[in-house]
Amino acid sequence: MADASRAIRPRPKSPSVQLGGAIWRWHVTMAASILHRLAGMGLYVGALIFMLWALSLASGAGAYGRFTQIIGSPPGKVVLFALTLGVFYHVSNGVRHLFWDAGVGFQPKTASTTAWLVIAIAIVATLAFWSVLFMEGAL
Repeated sequence: MADASRAIRPRPKSPSVQLGGAIWRWHVTMAASILHRLAGMGLYVGALIFMLWALSLASGAGAYGRFTQIIGSPPGKVVLFALTLGVFYHVSNGVRHLFWDAGVGFQPKTASTTAWLVIAIAIVATLAFWSVLFMEGAL
């Protein structure tokens, strides 16, 4: 006879998958945290694009012309728009984190409000920046 204490029992599940569903629910502060990380990673892409710009500039008129042709194309402008949004979001959320470092804004309602505020600031600042570029003929 098999020992009952050695019977195979199902392993416990993670709390996030017990009871047939996740115990975590999406909320704006979670989204703000994820967006902050994504914006930071996007800024690395921006740094690489900046490096390519500098290399093309140092390589002569032909290389610089090709770079500006690529970055000035519709897909290039979409990338630049996304990078602009990432910069404004990352900076705005960084200011939010500075307040947190001072011990301010941890209450759930305040954290949610400031998360929405950071998202709104990033969108408005990006649209304002690109509007100025368009009005000045830089696009």
